Amino acid sequence: MNSGAAIDRFIRHLATEKGLSDAYQVSVRRSLERFAGWLSAEGVSPWGNVAIDHLSRYLAHRRKGEGVAASSLRVELIALKIFFRFLAARGEIPEDVADKIDAPRVERYLPDTLAEPAIRGLLESIDTGTPLGRRDRAILELLYASGLRVSELTGARMENLHLEEGVIRVTGKGNKTRLVPVGKAALRALRDYIDHERPALALRNPRTESEVFLSQHGKKLTTTRIWQIVKTRAKRAGIDANVYPHLMRHSFATHMLENGADLRVIQELLGHADIATTQIYTHVDQRHLRRVHKQFHPRG
Repeated sequence: MNSGAAIDRFIRHLATEKGLSDAYQVSVRRSLERFAGWLSAEGVSPWGNVAIDHLSRYLAHRRKGEGVAASSLRVELIALKIFFRFLAARGEIPEDVADKIDAPRVERYLPDTLAEPAIRGLLESIDTGTPLGRRDRAILELLYASGLRVSELTGARMENLHLEEGVIRVTGKGNKTRLVPVGKAALRALRDYIDHERPALALRNPRTESEVFLSQHGKKLTTTRIWQIVKTRAKRAGIDANVYPHLMRHSFATHMLENGADLRVIQELLGHADIATTQIYTHVDQRHLRRVHKQFHPRG
């Protein structure tokens, strides 16, 4: 069987019958041609002579020999799986040898966080008596108090901020809205900003809408500007770590878990559609528990 001809037929199938994008077709072709080249070097004639052992050794070669990340290897394996399924369905190979190959496990990286004292130091270092100090204090307090994504913070609107009830309505991924509690410290910072600083900012732009956080020119803050504000405030606070808006969200979730919050509650607060996304914080919590055990147990 001509390996190139089989790949060509499969790519045409993806294009004409499946309607998949040109970019995806190029990616699949690259994966299949790479595997065909490896088989040729091994003296194996594609595709009917390929055994499950060849697939296993190829994936091991890509992972250990070439250092390909597990996430990238999963993409390659999916291409191989659908290709062999295609060949088997048309009787071009005796069996689908890729069917029993499991996808490599993707590493789960623990999120960076700031310790509670560092968060406290960062927030309290902001001088609210300086220009835009009230705004920046309110921004960082809200990021930490409610675990908002930076896009949710920039999109926060006055009509969705309910200070008396202590909640804010935000629109997250998938255009889903949720109510998130706002802590006492964040509420104080927000009231201070809204009462004493935001009115003057709003007057600087006649087209100002109802976004909560405004630039010095009265315009809606961009996500890039929020990043700059967070980094600048962290640097002024003397924090050496790489501090960014999502770090505040990670810290929010981690500290909630460490202090006894239920994982399902944290999932709801963060707006995660799948509990599996939230479960990464349990690894952080276990790391914290091991550290506490080592510190306080007499034989730790």
